[in-house]
Amino acid sequence: MKEYIRKIGLLGIGIAALTKEKAEELANDLVKKGELSQDEGKTLVKDLLKRSEEQGNELTKRIDKEVKKTLKGINVASKEDLRKLEKKIGKLEKAMKKAE
Repeated sequence: MKEYIRKIGLLGIGIAALTKEKAEELANDLVKKGELSQDEGKTLVKDLLKRSEEQGNELTKRIDKEVKKTLKGINVASKEDLRKLEKKIGKLEKAMKKAE
């Protein structure tokens, strides 16, 4: 069973898109072939789904990091930059109303 998980682990990002149905299908095929017991099949499905979620989360983090890096490189204002500007504008508006 560990060999199958290792082989699937080699798929890299592809496992991030693994669905429960596909994992169950793979496990059922291995059970039918006699390569896994029912319990091992259930464990395999759980392990595959856990790895899929972990790799999906890691992929999301990598994408977020690269997007932030790219936006910073092209000098696009961040949400924090916009919030600071909104606060300054609000203060200026209040000061203008008091001055009138």
